[in-house]
Amino acid sequence: MTLRNALVGTLAVVSLAACGTTTPSADSGKIQVVASTNVWGSVIKAVGGDEVEVKALLDDPAADPHSYESKPADAALVKDAKLVVFNGGGYDDFFAKLITSDATKKIEAFPLRDNHAEPQTGAPDADGHDHSVNEHVWYDLHTVQAVAEAAANELGAIAPDKKTTFEKNTADFTTKLEELEKKVAGVGKDRKVASTEPIAHYLIDESGAEDVTPEAFSKAIEEESDVPAAALASMNQLVESKQVNVLVENTQTENQVTKSVVEKARAAGVPVVAVTETLPEGVTGYLDWMSKQVDALTQALKA
Repeated sequence: MTLRNALVGTLAVVSLAACGTTTPSADSGKIQVVASTNVWGSVIKAVGGDEVEVKALLDDPAADPHSYESKPADAALVKDAKLVVFNGGGYDDFFAKLITSDATKKIEAFPLRDNHAEPQTGAPDADGHDHSVNEHVWYDLHTVQAVAEAAANELGAIAPDKKTTFEKNTADFTTKLEELEKKVAGVGKDRKVASTEPIAHYLIDESGAEDVTPEAFSKAIEEESDVPAAALASMNQLVESKQVNVLVENTQTENQVTKSVVEKARAAGVPVVAVTETLPEGVTGYLDWMSKQVDALTQALKA
């Protein structure tokens, strides 16, 4: 789902607490990094370790990321950063607009997505977003690995004396990503899934499960528009008659429609797996967060 600027954001620009960082300071001697979300910030922190200070513009687990509007302070942070990282693919366009210098080192995750990702074939909507492409690539473990490798290269170029450290951290991070991939790969074969939003598309795809969510339902929820009656009826039937094995819910942007679908699923005994777009409070990093979500999904698919 695109991070729209239609509403004035209520998110404060605060430190990436989940990654143990503080507000970046040039006096700290550490490499200053700014990320669009704490998810990508946590990936950079895993690679950079104690050599980096990471600032995430979006890190409030209780807020709707789609209402975020950048502030002058955000532009200043990006301008002073040694490295910036963002999702791309239409998800966080507000961040891309903050990058005003070609000299700024940057990592954009979406173009690094794995070759299995679907091609961009649809027509963009009024916001310039193509709904035929799933931009939520932080749920694609292959893309996350590619971002980590890119971070090691960029940080190594900034601090050549720390390059070996960054490469070792990346290798350790990659090993754990591969363990997660092995855990989820193929576990959903012959199983069907519905989603309130296609946030975890890549993870579901990796599991081998079939996502049978009505397309019109997904599109309406993504565009924050009214769900067509026929699509809503189809979605309700899927869960009420247990035609799906799992319902995946994006708890961060729920509304009355999605809440109702979740209630119907639970009443019917369909397992509900919660996913989010930013790291929840108290999570130590990307691997901790994703491991919990992989465990929840695999257990539900096996039920």
